[in-house]
Amino acid sequence: MRDHPAPHAKQNSAVGVQAGGLAGTPRHIFVVTSDHALADELKAQLSYFGYEVSVCRKLADFRLAIQPVHEAMVLMDITFPEDDLGGIIIMKEIQHGRETPVPVVFFSANDTIQTRLEAARAGSIAFLNKPVNISKLIDKLDVMTSARTHEPYRVMIVDDSVALTNYHAAILEQSGMKVKAVNNPLMVTGALFEFNPDLILIDIYMPECNGMELAKVIRQLDAFVSIPIVFLSTENNLDTQLFAMGLGGDDFLTKPIQPEHLISSVTSRIRRSLMLRSFMVRDSLTGLLNHTAIKDQLDSEVARAKRQKQPLSFAMVDIDNFKQVNDTYGHPVGDLVIKSLSRLLKQRLRTSDLVGRYGGEEFAAILVDADAVTASKVLDTIRHDFSRLRHSAEGKEFSVSFSCGVADIAQFPDAARLSDGADKALYKAKHAGRNRVTLANGP
Repeated sequence: MRDHPAPHAKQNSAVGVQAGGLAGTPRHIFVVTSDHALADELKAQLSYFGYEVSVCRKLADFRLAIQPVHEAMVLMDITFPEDDLGGIIIMKEIQHGRETPVPVVFFSANDTIQTRLEAARAGSIAFLNKPVNISKLIDKLDVMTSARTHEPYRVMIVDDSVALTNYHAAILEQSGMKVKAVNNPLMVTGALFEFNPDLILIDIYMPECNGMELAKVIRQLDAFVSIPIVFLSTENNLDTQLFAMGLGGDDFLTKPIQPEHLISSVTSRIRRSLMLRSFMVRDSLTGLLNHTAIKDQLDSEVARAKRQKQPLSFAMVDIDNFKQVNDTYGHPVGDLVIKSLSRLLKQRLRTSDLVGRYGGEEFAAILVDADAVTASKVLDTIRHDFSRLRHSAEGKEFSVSFSCGVADIAQFPDAARLSDGADKALYKAKHAGRNRVTLANGP
């Protein structure tokens, strides 16, 4: 039987700030400008979001540096001492003959239609005016990176035939999916919470519990009420297939099935499900889990941590003096500050951690396999970097800080008390002067 690690298992044993965020995306950025102060500022700001930045102040230096690099992004000034369109000219030269164009964001004080047209011809994916708004720049980079990768789809196969299970698992794994095989249907409940699949393939005819009965049981678990269930069986009677789907199935595939048909059916089902799920559980501004979803995840993660006897921490984060930001600069700027913090939390925490927008300027983070002391160190590093970010509005720059409270299940053994402990710790951080991370006291 195939037994793959749970999706929330850590990829390495060290708990700490993650320097990359999105695996397989070009995290290396070339900043090319003769403006020394701007180059230093962009390098500092981008490094907080996990990007590796190389600065080139001369076009000749950039030409040499980019040649051996296959995966990178370029932030290119247009005007240089030797030529007012020097940045565009060199990018056209570099793009020529490349099978895959280098993604480039141009920035310039010269905002004319002709300049923008030439930039587009040089492969620009964005054009920013000087002075460069860091929040808008990071938005553009997010679009560039998020379009390039997604987490592998997770499929659970429930079938009493070990041989067929292994065969179907191999097909799906070769297409890049993660697979969890369960040959005893009575063992499904625990495996569901451990693996958290995106889709379940179920055989209909199994001893002790048939697939239709199992689908009914799964549909009665709140956490999996909307997960796609696809029956994969030798049953070819249409009435039986329709009856099975009426008991909780979303599709019916008949064995034997061609590998490409299996992959296509599973992929399309998961894509539609994830899209619909995103609308239901994601905050529209930040893309983080919404209030209800992060609370549901906390219930699940606490249960998982207790079963596995692993540590777990919960953090509440609140932007300091946020009303003042809105009153001074307006709500659109306040939204950009919220997005900056949400982006920093997503990029700097591990992929196994969960982040949600709790409401307004308040966020919540679930740090798996981390006690409160370890989690507080990670969040304090993020707090320090966030306080050094520069936000722009009406030609002015300003910085913002956040306060944070952290609790863990060693002292608060259920989700309600854990949440309350973190909230009280956040309250203490606020009243102790803000811009700090505070650990919860025991109950």
